[in-house]
Amino acid sequence: MQLHLMLLIAFGVKAAIFPLSFWLPDSYPTASAPVTAVFAGLLTKVGVYSIIRTETLLFPGTQINDLLMWVALLTMLVGILGALAQIDIKRMLSFTLISHIGYMIFGIAVGTEAALAAVVYYIAHHIVIQTSLFLVAGLIERRGGSTNVDRLAGMLKISPLLGILYMIPALNLGGIPPFSGFLGKVGLLEAGVTRGTSLDYLLVGVSVFVSLLTLLALIRVWIRVFLRSVDDAEYPDPVLRSRTRDGKRPRTSGPASRDESSTFAGRDAVVLMPSFMVGATTALVVVGVALTVFAGPLFDLADNASQNLINPDRYIDAVFAPVGQGGVSEEAQ
Repeated sequence: MQLHLMLLIAFGVKAAIFPLSFWLPDSYPTASAPVTAVFAGLLTKVGVYSIIRTETLLFPGTQINDLLMWVALLTMLVGILGALAQIDIKRMLSFTLISHIGYMIFGIAVGTEAALAAVVYYIAHHIVIQTSLFLVAGLIERRGGSTNVDRLAGMLKISPLLGILYMIPALNLGGIPPFSGFLGKVGLLEAGVTRGTSLDYLLVGVSVFVSLLTLLALIRVWIRVFLRSVDDAEYPDPVLRSRTRDGKRPRTSGPASRDESSTFAGRDAVVLMPSFMVGATTALVVVGVALTVFAGPLFDLADNASQNLINPDRYIDAVFAPVGQGGVSEEAQ
C-alpha cells in the first residue's frame, strides 16, 4: 500500500491532480505560447498515463478507488473555481486544464472497461483542444498586446478568424454537443452511472456542474475579449482602441503617443499573426472537429486499448517474452 501511494503521489504531481497541482497555474502562463501549448497538451497526460498503468498493471483492484474518486472530485472543483477567478486567459486555461484532469481520474477510479475507454478517448480530445486554446491565447496576446481580459476588447472586429479559432475549441472543451468533449464526458458519465455507487452518482453530478462552469469561464472570455467594445473595457489599451476604430495597426514610432510607444515598444518588428502559428492552430482546430466526425472508429480504438489495460497479458508477454519471440532484449531493458 505504501509503495502504491508513493507512486500515485509522484505521478499525481506530474498529472497536476489536487492537492499536487499548485505548481501548474504559475508555471504555464510564463512560457511562450507554443511552448505552453505543448506542455499543456502532453506533459500532464504523461502523469495520467502513468496512473493508468499503476492502477491496471502494478496494483490492479479497488483498494484505493474511493480515494481516487475524492481526488477527482476536488480536482474538478478546485480547478474550475480557480479558472472563474482569473482575469488572465492563460491562467484561466491553466486552471481548466487542472479541472479536466479530474475527469480522467474519475474514469480511472471507476476502473471498468467502458470507463477506461472513455478516458483514452478523453485524453486524445483534451490534448488537441487544450493545445488549440493555448495557441489561440498566444495569438490573442500577439494581436491585442495582452491576455488580460480587462485590457482586451473588440477582438472580433480586429480578427474574425481569431474569434472562430477560439470559439470552436471553447465550445468543445465546454462539452457542447456534438463535439468530442461532449462525447467523452458522456462516456465517462455513462460508465459511472452503470457502476452505480453513491460516490459514482456524486461524481456524475459534479462532472455536469463543472462542465457548465467551464463553459461559463470560456464564454465570459468570448464576451469580454471578442464581443464588447473597447470603450466598455476596464483598462482599454490606447493602441487597441485605435485598431478597433480603423481596423489597421497604428504606428508605434514617429509621432505616436508616449502611451502607445511604451505599451508596444518595438512592435513594428513583430509579425502579429504569424502564418505558421495561425496554420498550426487552424490545423489543430480542424483535428478537434475530426475527433467528433470520426468518433465511432476512435471509440473502437479506445475500446481495444481499454481491453488491453484491463487484461494486460499482451503487454506483459511483449515485455518479458524471449527476444526471438518478440520480447525486449536485456540491453533494451
